[in-house]
Amino acid sequence: MTPYTVDTDPEALEVQLNLFRNMTAQQRVAKAISLSGQVIAMSKAAIRRQHPEVTEQQVMLTFVEQNYGSELARAVSMHLKARNQPAS
Repeated sequence: MTPYTVDTDPEALEVQLNLFRNMTAQQRVAKAISLSGQVIAMSKAAIRRQHPEVTEQQVMLTFVEQNYGSELARAVSMHLKARNQPAS
């Protein structure tokens, strides 16, 4: 088996894979959701470190742009602006 990581000891990798293999489907889904949340939080923290002057909304828009593309980030930005406009 070709390892998917080069910085993990093969024995540690085998232990990790066995832990995943022994999880129920529900446990694996919960772990995937948890890991995804952690990666998103780390990504947003990195944006905040690189740009401490930006608002939380700008952090979110930067995250969207980096992960889903500038077109979606522009659409979300326009939606947020329209939503925050006072009704006439």
